Amino acid sequence: MESRQPDESRAGIPDGGGATGAEEEASAEPVPEAAPRPVLGVDGLSPLSRIVVALALAVLVGVVTVHLGAGFLHVAPANTLSNKHDETIDRIVFPEFEQNWRLFAPNPLQTNIHVEVRAQLQTPDGGTEETGWVDLTAMDHENIKGNPAPSHTVQNELRRGWDYWTDTHDEDNRAISDRADLAEDYVKRIVMRRLGPVLNDGRVEKIQLRQTSRRIAPPPWSSEQWDTAPVYRELPWWIVTGEDLMESDREVWEESAQ
Repeated sequence: MESRQPDESRAGIPDGGGATGAEEEASAEPVPEAAPRPVLGVDGLSPLSRIVVALALAVLVGVVTVHLGAGFLHVAPANTLSNKHDETIDRIVFPEFEQNWRLFAPNPLQTNIHVEVRAQLQTPDGGTEETGWVDLTAMDHENIKGNPAPSHTVQNELRRGWDYWTDTHDEDNRAISDRADLAEDYVKRIVMRRLGPVLNDGRVEKIQLRQTSRRIAPPPWSSEQWDTAPVYRELPWWIVTGEDLMESDREVWEESAQ
């Protein structure tokens, strides 16, 4: 009788002992569902938050639009719109966003103007002494050189203060505006903050300012010629009071009088 060899394809599998596919699925552990991904951006905000964001963006766009429009009208040539809203434009632009140029028609300065000051001092022995002229504008220029971000004060405080004074006085230094006294006090205080209450051990009693103007020389290729000698405009002597000084300087100034 011929003997039968076992089927190699079924080797190692007990007859009737294997689990069916359905049984394997039933015995497997359930796979947890993946957590929903959070919704990012505006879509993830509540309706109220969306309204707040929309309002904030609208306000921001409005502010930027008004600022850019005011800046454009400030530097553009005079027109009906800028003339009608001149005061509003100035309130937006000055003093932080002042521009010293004109759109489409640049007019660079052709004269260097320096503001200088000298002081009359009361010496410790009771006498008086007069200092030489100090170039305040040159001091500002030195503070600006090499500074990538000079302050608005260093760049414009003295210059704008001096323009304010000349706008309220005529060529003979006589007041032509109701703001003339205010302009004098303003300039005096700017100068005293730079000089200080005491110079060379002497108490500052009076100060005198002058404007030194020099026309800028024409370029070498130009055929134009003009005088570049300095032209001076001297102001009268101003008496210094405690109101012209900062509080800390005022104490030193009053003590020096004793």
